[in-house]
Amino acid sequence: MALANDLRKGMAIKYNGNAAIVLEVTHRTPGNLRAFVQCIIRYIGTGKSADIRFSSTEKVELVDVSRSALEFSYSDHEGYHFMDPETFETITLQKDFIGDAKDYLTEGMSVEILYVEGRAVSVELPPSANLKVAESPEGLRGDSSGNVMKPAVLETGKSINVPLFIKEGEIIKVDTRTGEYMGRA
Repeated sequence: MALANDLRKGMAIKYNGNAAIVLEVTHRTPGNLRAFVQCIIRYIGTGKSADIRFSSTEKVELVDVSRSALEFSYSDHEGYHFMDPETFETITLQKDFIGDAKDYLTEGMSVEILYVEGRAVSVELPPSANLKVAESPEGLRGDSSGNVMKPAVLETGKSINVPLFIKEGEIIKVDTRTGEYMGRA
């Protein structure tokens, strides 16, 4: 048991008898009222989210969480295949489970899989990924006033905006949290 005040993003709790992942935590102290903790959680069993409020001194039951570092191998019609670099065991995760992370996965990329009560619940990507530009139109010389961007399609199929000087075949660094261009790799 822990106090609601100690909750952090990524923790797993038991709420109304169901295990849930904490997505966001906000501590609030309104004027002359008592402090409270506002949380957005996602139930592991159903995948639904809920906005809940705890008093800051309320006790919350924590759930065992484990993380394992895996390497992305490949994807096919069955799903996305990951390998444990220590035991060489492979696990397959479904496309709907991976979600938007598929836009950044490249062969050999190391990711963390979060397990709650022995069940995989989320994929955590590194903060940035190095991806190759597959398609990008040429930038026009006269368009260089200010921070001008052009669309580019990456090797994973994701489309982002990049500066005019980026050409096809270059490897760029992309922020996996926002999906924005960070620089050349």
